[in-house]
Amino acid sequence: MSDLLRAPAEIKYAEELDWLESVDDGPKPFSWRLSPKMVRLFVLGSERADGLDRDVSQKWFGDRSIVERAIVTLASDRGLLLIGDPGTGKSWLAELLAAAICRNSTQVVQGTAGTTEDHIKYSWNVSMVIAKGQSRESMIPSPIMTAMETGTIGRVEELTRSTSDVQDALISILSEKYISVPELDSDNIVFAQPGFSVIATANSRDRGVNDLSSALKRRFNFVRIPVVTNKKSEAEIVRFRTEELLRRHQIELDVPPTLLDVLLQSFADLRASAAAAASDDEKLESALSTAEQIGVLEDAILHSNFFGERALTAHALASSLVGSLARREPEDLAILNKYLHGVVEPRSKEEGGSWPEFLEGGRDAIATLS
Repeated sequence: MSDLLRAPAEIKYAEELDWLESVDDGPKPFSWRLSPKMVRLFVLGSERADGLDRDVSQKWFGDRSIVERAIVTLASDRGLLLIGDPGTGKSWLAELLAAAICRNSTQVVQGTAGTTEDHIKYSWNVSMVIAKGQSRESMIPSPIMTAMETGTIGRVEELTRSTSDVQDALISILSEKYISVPELDSDNIVFAQPGFSVIATANSRDRGVNDLSSALKRRFNFVRIPVVTNKKSEAEIVRFRTEELLRRHQIELDVPPTLLDVLLQSFADLRASAAAAASDDEKLESALSTAEQIGVLEDAILHSNFFGERALTAHALASSLVGSLARREPEDLAILNKYLHGVVEPRSKEEGGSWPEFLEGGRDAIATLS
């Protein structure tokens, strides 16, 4: 695992998954490696009431009912569509579910404007076709077809970014549970094995790009992932991801709780400002998601480690925040400058603490970018 830049969940948590499988005596649907209860426990972590001999870490932070509905959907014959704003953890939840259910989360099709029907079904090894003709050996199965043949989970990221041809191909797969290969004279149908299902994700902000047809919507159970607004839950997510970052980079650097509070409060302030804005021009282009908070903190940590005094400071945090969120110039810089003068400056005078240094860091960053 140490040789991988980013290990998939089934490798990263292999030892934990092995242990859960060894103590799991619950009923398992189809070819699932874990029972639904153990899948939920793997995703949400263990509690004292579970009566286990070891703790299982929480990996996704959200409502228990969301995870349970997702698991129940995958145990049925319907696809699962996780939909929500950018940065709400849809892809991470999909990866964890696939890892727990079939120990393979890498059978993924990335939806883009360039994704074709071949990415969903199959393509051909041209050199083998020229040499030996079309056959099952010369066919290149898509990740979805591979999931069908093995009775495992296939994933489609950013479904609404895909064109109608790709979406139509999914309708046939989800309803008929087979793919026909008309180029072959025999052995020309690939049937889905028990346990096959599809987890798709879609950003709610992409509505109108390539809207899902009514036929495709009927093949999916929709599970909406809300934006995390509870400060305690958001702090847990940011802390969890930050600890992973520090371990991965082998960085020994403390993140003071006071600076984490400053980060959380600044995002809460900016979200409130965006909600009160009269037009899109008065809002930051950023979605201000939890994932973007993690990105701001990661940037500040790495900068402090490599170019600072190996200690995270409020100045570095503010500089990272401005640099990460100012995507449009001069609009975003003006919004951030207004926030610093209208909110942070009065707070720094009233509360003190890390806020004066945060204010100075923000001003310096805006001056550099202006």
